[in-house]
Amino acid sequence: MEKQLHLNLLPSRPPMAGGFQSSSKMKMGPGRKRDFSPLSWSQYFETMEDVEVENENGKDIFRVYCSGAHGPVLLLLHGGGHSALSWAVFTAVIFSRINCRVVAMDLRAHGDTKVKNPDDLSADTMAKDIGKVVEVLYGENPPPIMVIGHSMGGAIAVHTAAANLIPSLLGLCVIDVVEGTAMDALNSMQNFLRSRPKTFKSLENAIEWSVKSGQIRNMESARVSMGGQVKKCEQSPSRSPAVSNSIAGIIEEEEDEEVEEESNKKRMKEDDQEIKKESIFTWRVELSKTEKYWDGWFRGLSALFLTCPVPKLLLLAGVDRLDKDLTIGQMQGKFQMQVLPQCGHAVHEDAPEKVADALATFMVRHKFTDFKEGYLC
Repeated sequence: MEKQLHLNLLPSRPPMAGGFQSSSKMKMGPGRKRDFSPLSWSQYFETMEDVEVENENGKDIFRVYCSGAHGPVLLLLHGGGHSALSWAVFTAVIFSRINCRVVAMDLRAHGDTKVKNPDDLSADTMAKDIGKVVEVLYGENPPPIMVIGHSMGGAIAVHTAAANLIPSLLGLCVIDVVEGTAMDALNSMQNFLRSRPKTFKSLENAIEWSVKSGQIRNMESARVSMGGQVKKCEQSPSRSPAVSNSIAGIIEEEEDEEVEEESNKKRMKEDDQEIKKESIFTWRVELSKTEKYWDGWFRGLSALFLTCPVPKLLLLAGVDRLDKDLTIGQMQGKFQMQVLPQCGHAVHEDAPEKVADALATFMVRHKFTDFKEGYLC
């Protein structure tokens, strides 16, 4: 069976039995309609702020979401094309388990982060971003920090740790990214990106597509995180035939519309103020344009991960993702590994409780923190 890919960059498995079925099997009776309405970040994080970072070209502004005021910091790095909101449900769960602080950030060119050079997504630049944000947040004496990254964010977490950009680094947790599997996946990446819908007629439709396609298996997480993956754009009525009314709410872009649009432009110009435009949504990040950086994110990642001199946890959606270097390292006890089956690639979204349990147990075992009073592990 051919594996599908995210540019989170690892295979996404087809929906499991008992999950969301094909459209022919999703007809539900009255009163059973699923709720695809978006959820606010404020239901999961305590605060949202923009962190200003100085660079040669001026200031970059990184969006961060935070919870907690005491304990070690869990610094959460999302996958390619996603945003800090992909950690929302996980944050609520882990915060109920252990004494900790949470900082989830939108990486450069993602979510609501605004940088001067959004086209530079090199591993080196993104790792330096992490170090600068930590410095602005905490100064010269940062609290103990556990870096946790998913897919692309996991790769950037490894590069950040290996470059010693966080002086108070406690530990490293990488979620479902392995060099061998990721490098193999790169050849199929562009095909996957072309197969995705380019636009959606509403945020609700984007959420619906993410769930029914199996990209995110957890309805609650999809409702809060998809808002960080797509953005609203304005479409004139002249393009309204491109809007699809299919069950997934997918809008197919028509490539031959330019001539028609040009001919209508002059006629519509004077009336533009009076014409009500139709809002549609498109992806915030054009992942296909980041291809030149993919190799740099993942090549040599396993060796780099193994050399990081802190306790390490690797969480995988399937044991088949383990490559040779990591297999040997795991046998030598260089890191702890846990497989969380029946998850897609977005493990922390599909099974936030399982990921939180694994991370909480790991951190308590290493005496990084304690379970919250009253929590029964």
